[in-house]
Amino acid sequence: MKRRTWLSRAAVGGAALALGMARLRDALAADAVQKGVARVRGNVRINGKPAKLGMEVKPGDVITTGRNAELVAVVGRDAFLVRADSRIELSGRAAQLVVSALRVVTGALLSVLAPGRETRIQTPSASIGIRGTGVYVETEAFRTYVCTCYGEAELVPVDDPQQAEVVRTTHHEQPRYIYPKGMPRMIEKAPFINHTDAELILLESLVGRKVPFDPSRY
Repeated sequence: MKRRTWLSRAAVGGAALALGMARLRDALAADAVQKGVARVRGNVRINGKPAKLGMEVKPGDVITTGRNAELVAVVGRDAFLVRADSRIELSGRAAQLVVSALRVVTGALLSVLAPGRETRIQTPSASIGIRGTGVYVETEAFRTYVCTCYGEAELVPVDDPQQAEVVRTTHHEQPRYIYPKGMPRMIEKAPFINHTDAELILLESLVGRKVPFDPSRY
C-alpha cells in the first residue's frame, strides 16, 4: 500500500474514532450511561410503549424502531444498539437480566455480550451462537449479514445446519452472508459494512468494559 493511501485511510479512521469518542463524552456528561435505555432517537417502542431514557429493558421485551430511529440499551452485562426499521425480540431470565437469545426479525443490531455464557441470535436465515463477543447482524430481503467483530461465533444456516461455520476474529476479519434454502453456498464472505469501532467502544463502556483491540492501530 502506498504511503499516501495509508495516511489517508489512517486520517479517516482517526477522525471517525475521535467523533465517536466525542459522542461518548457527551453521553457521559448527559448521564446517559445507566441501566436500561441509554440513548434513544426517533420513534422507538418497547412492548408498544414509547422508549424513554432510563426505561428498563429486559428479556421478554420486544423493541421496534421506526425510520431514522435508534436505540442504545443495557440489559444486565450486555449492551445493544438497535438500528432503524428493526424489530428485536429478547429472551432469557428476566429477573436476573440475563439475555440468552435475541431474534432479529427485521433490521440490524450491534451487540456486545458478557463473557462466560452463550447467547444465540436468530434471524430468518441464520442461527448464530456466540460467547462473550461483539457482533453486528443485519437482515436483508434474502440473506443475513453477520460480522463477528471480535471473539468466536458459530454461524448456522437455518435451512442447512450441516454447512455451519465457526469463525474466530480479533477485529472484523471474517464478515459473512448467510443465505436461505436454494443457494449453492449457504455462507459466503462479505465486506465490512454499516458499523464502527466507535460504536463498539461506546457499548462496551456502558457495561464497564473495553474493546479487546487497540483502536489506535486501525
